[in-house]
Amino acid sequence: MNAHMPRRWPAPLAAFLLFLAAVTAVPGYSQAAASSVGSASYPREQVLVIGKVTENPKKHYDTLKPMVDYAAGHMKDLGIRATKVLMARDNRQMISYLRQGKIDWVTETCFSAVVLQEKTGAEILLRKWKKGVPEYHTVFFTRRDSGIDSLAHLRGRTIAFEDPGSTSAFFIPAWLLLRHGYELVPLGSVRDTPAAEMVGYVFSEKEENSSTWVHRGLVELAAVSNTDWEKGERITRVQRETMKIIHRSKPYPRAVEIVREDLNPAIKRRLKLILLEADKDPKAVPVLKSYQKTKKFDELDDRGWAALAEARQIIDHVKAGLD
Repeated sequence: MNAHMPRRWPAPLAAFLLFLAAVTAVPGYSQAAASSVGSASYPREQVLVIGKVTENPKKHYDTLKPMVDYAAGHMKDLGIRATKVLMARDNRQMISYLRQGKIDWVTETCFSAVVLQEKTGAEILLRKWKKGVPEYHTVFFTRRDSGIDSLAHLRGRTIAFEDPGSTSAFFIPAWLLLRHGYELVPLGSVRDTPAAEMVGYVFSEKEENSSTWVHRGLVELAAVSNTDWEKGERITRVQRETMKIIHRSKPYPRAVEIVREDLNPAIKRRLKLILLEADKDPKAVPVLKSYQKTKKFDELDDRGWAALAEARQIIDHVKAGLD
């Protein structure tokens, strides 16, 4: 979408509720199911399958395939002979795949991971240092001349979130606004205004759209991750010079690796070991780079587990506040 052309959002709340409605299984539909040559000739237990929720299967196939091949190369003694990449179009479909045993291993944000864990019994295995960082947090920003200095006086204002599935650019900021006592109302477009006692929200789809809308005064504020705020290609230097951060959230794990509940315990243990040792293997350097520029994997510490527990509460709170 052109960042300079505000788009109408016919049903942002419906999109949010659809994301959260990942409760029941659906028929085995797949946007992209890509497997290695010859994998179809092997029994299911000899194929290691990695998956991801995405609307862009082609892009993520090249991200996932080198990693699953690398892991499988260290599992030949466990009977793994082939690999497969299987995409799900949304959390609901991923839940179906995990319940049916079609996917062994998923890489996800912590909020999506806790949804998958609760609905399928999947196990959160390790923390992933996605794009080189173990944690990230939400930043709220506005124009320097907006007159807004904190989250205390936002009634009648409009905020841009990224999309209904975003951890840092929807769930966390929506939760914080609800905790401040605001009633959040979805708007049809940036041209609409909320009632004086409410806070309106729109979805921008991209971080750069959020920053452009704030920069041009189409919305009063936006929320993105600190990593997106700090990257020049997402929010330009010129834009940052006209804007200011008014609030930062606490940090949350950047991403996690999860495995299905009934995965062979020997394969689960081996996968965990492989991932923990990958950053020490020179052969894994290009693999980690392609895997969303992962620096390494490590165990979640007490703060990480506490953040995941809080993520469950945040999801419930946001759903209750917007439903």
